[in-house]
Amino acid sequence: MAAGRFLSFEGIDGSGKSTQARLLATALTALGAQVCLTREPGGSPGAEEIRRLVLEGDPDRWSAETELLLFTAARRDHLEKTIRPALARGEVVITDRFADSSRMYQGISRGDLAAMVDALHSLMIGVEPDLTILIDIDPELGLARAVARKGPEQRFEDMGLDLQRRMRAGFLDLAAATPARFRVIDGARDPQAVAADVLATARLHLGL
Repeated sequence: MAAGRFLSFEGIDGSGKSTQARLLATALTALGAQVCLTREPGGSPGAEEIRRLVLEGDPDRWSAETELLLFTAARRDHLEKTIRPALARGEVVITDRFADSSRMYQGISRGDLAAMVDALHSLMIGVEPDLTILIDIDPELGLARAVARKGPEQRFEDMGLDLQRRMRAGFLDLAAATPARFRVIDGARDPQAVAADVLATARLHLGL
């Protein structure tokens, strides 16, 4: 297995990607890999502080432009404090969301900020995952799952079904445009069936 591999999970709210990221981390650890499981926004102390700012509160709390700056700041700290050190140690980094989420949430779904997202990413981040697993699900089912969680981090779910529909279409378009990096997996199944496909995909990529 190549040292220092970077895997990301993407998907709309309620897709089950967080569960699948955890299951993959557990499975790869059992196979002998050194794994760093992390998330965005968050994954480092500073980024976790920003997470509370962007995921809690009124849906209109921030403009898409302000959100993008906050997410970019969080991602930069995450990259410096967690991702790069883990990769340098030869670990498999698994992150629940990365830059593709900004391409959806702020880039196309809440305004026409795609060029700004790409410019900030190039200037401040400059890293893409080696493999991105997109857990695809019908937006109505995903939103119903997400709302049922009833946690404090409901700000994006409160923006409604139309946002989820635009994001799903955007993720699928991005996957089609970047086939070397993306693998799309049907998330509307039993979690263990999804996990089996995810693990097979990761093992093929990692050579395990």
